[in-house]
Amino acid sequence: ISLGLYSTEYLEPSLSIYYIRDNLVSQPYFARHGKKAEPKVASKYDGVVANSDFLADYLRKYNQISEMVGQGCDLSLFDRQKVKELPQDMKGIEGPIVGYVGYLTSLRLDIDIIENIAKNMDTGSVVLVGPEDADFENSNLHNIENVHFLGNKSSDMLPAYIASFDCAINPQVVNDMTIGNYPRKIDEYLAMGTPVVATYTPAMEYFEDFVYLSKSQNEFSELVMKSIEENSEAKSIARQKFAESHTWENNVNSIYEVMRKVEPIITSKN
Repeated sequence: ISLGLYSTEYLEPSLSIYYIRDNLVSQPYFARHGKKAEPKVASKYDGVVANSDFLADYLRKYNQISEMVGQGCDLSLFDRQKVKELPQDMKGIEGPIVGYVGYLTSLRLDIDIIENIAKNMDTGSVVLVGPEDADFENSNLHNIENVHFLGNKSSDMLPAYIASFDCAINPQVVNDMTIGNYPRKIDEYLAMGTPVVATYTPAMEYFEDFVYLSKSQNEFSELVMKSIEENSEAKSIARQKFAESHTWENNVNSIYEVMRKVEPIITSKN
């Protein structure tokens, strides 16, 4: 953030765009100077682009041209047709299977929601794929019979795990770091056609037509079951098509659109 404060003076670009992808000022390291620097940076640049409406709204106070341009993703790995066999450690796990892939950290994930899902399942299992932080390692989840920790996996193995889920989840803790976050894993889940349930945040409204969004612990468990019951081939195809629209090409074209919007304003000033 601070490095961008004087970039326009040093580089003298004919057009400048500030791209915000995370609410970095929520983190102590960046907050010290970033809370003062970022508004100044946004106001100095010709335009701002963000990967969520929340982040675009945050900087619109300092630059009227602050637009949400989405997120580019390489989803070439996440193709259900390429999955020929389920992972060996998934075999024998009772379904329906509710799963998560990614770093298991209490900074971003709500352990209580996951525990509530597991305890409210009459049949089935919760499968967690990824490395754990200390809070997860010491959590009661390890004492629940239908919760399975499968450990860290290489990225090329993740599609096969997601393909084995009846529902994929993103049970976020809502805090300053996650509230404006565009979770790329949602696109990965959707690209596999898998039903998805996630914690509601303003940024997640972007996915609301394709993702079940929960505002409470109990609602999350209810939506997990609902997503499985309502799943269909048509819904699966719709999820895939939505995710596939989030290419880097489309992302860059959206940024170009903002640049074209800025150009007449720059010309009039000159």
